[in-house]
Amino acid sequence: MSRTVMLTTIDNPFDPYTDFDNWLAYDTEKHYNTCGLLARIANTSDALSDEENVIEIESAIDDFLSLDLTNTFKKLVYD
Repeated sequence: MSRTVMLTTIDNPFDPYTDFDNWLAYDTEKHYNTCGLLARIANTSDALSDEENVIEIESAIDDFLSLDLTNTFKKLVYD
């Protein structure tokens, strides 16, 4: 099983891994656009393996969180 990392907000009561539809509805309602944000900052590619894309996503999340002065976002890790 592959490791999965996700970016979410601290106030979203839904788990993006197990309840993505409700998580996305909440995220959209609050105008966070977390998926779009992550898509802009992660350098993923079909040319990369799944494992390489996971590493890139986690790196992008970590970089973003280091700049999140409002502490609005957090990383979720699923093994």
